[in-house]
Formats: sequence, C-alpha cells, structure tokens
Amino acid sequence: QVQLVESGGGLVQAGGSLRLSCAASGRTSSYNVMGWFRQAPGKEREFVAARSWRSGITDHADSVKGRFTISGDYARNVYLQLNSLKPEDTAVYYCAAGANGLTRRDGAYDYWGQGTQVTVSA
Repeated sequence: QVQLVESGGGLVQAGGSLRLSCAASGRTSSYNVMGWFRQAPGKEREFVAARSWRSGITDHADSVKGRFTISGDYARNVYLQLNSLKPEDTAVYYCAAGANGLTRRDGAYDYWGQGTQVTVSA
C-alpha cells in the first residue's frame, strides 16, 4: 500500500503563487509515475500534471503549461509549483500515484491522497 498526503493549499490572490507538496509513504517502489489532478465545484476531476520517476519526463495540461511545474525528490515525494494563479484554478488538488507509466488518465492511477484546497480570489 501507498499513502499520499497533500499539503500547501490555501487562499491566495490572483497572480500569486503556492507550492503544493505530496508526501508518500509505504511501498513507494510500487509506482512509476505521480500526478496532480484537480476538481472544481460542479466539475469533473481533471488532469493537471504528471512526472515519470524512471525518465524524469513531465507532462502538463495546456491550461497550466508555463504557470505550474511538477517536480519530485529521491524519496518519491512530488511537488506542484503554482504561479500566476487565476480564479479558475480554484479547486481541490489531488496527488496520485500509479504503475502504468506517464498518463493523463485518472483511472490509471492506483493511489490517491485526500486533497488540498486551493482558492484564488479575483
């Protein structure tokens, strides 16, 4: 089993920045990719970014490209730097881990955190 715990969310003004963290524990060797997803009220969960541990290759959704950056460390924790935040970035952000390679499909991720709220005011 793998446990994921997100932190770093909060309330920020438009144009501001946040850094989300996802601490992983348990059988961290069982996954090869970690990603971030988000879900805004009344909307479906959407892909934000993902990172392959084997290659270091990253993928970012078009809506966040150039503003958000995913990164990781040797302990297989993952981070999401959020810059130039917009009100439409308001959502609960979830960390996820999977063993199916770099993918945007949420069904390919086996482990999920409980989420951290990001609220961007205009």
